[in-house]
Amino acid sequence: MLRHKIGGWFFLIPLIGFIGLGMGSAGLYLLRLALYSPDISWDKKNNPEPWNKVEPTDQYKVHDTDYKSLKKDRPDF
Repeated sequence: MLRHKIGGWFFLIPLIGFIGLGMGSAGLYLLRLALYSPDISWDKKNNPEPWNKVEPTDQYKVHDTDYKSLKKDRPDF
């Protein structure tokens, strides 16, 4: 049935696949941000300020840079 609808436009199949993959990835990333970010509070009664309960060792970003291990490339003035 799909072959009959597409006809001779078979080169569109990878394009549709990549667009679907990109949209799915973007949707999953937004879902991750909505569920695990301390900036968003879904439960205002029990947890009105969730950003106050974040520990210094909690990682909530996708990529966390350890700034203590970076070497200093500037002179002290």
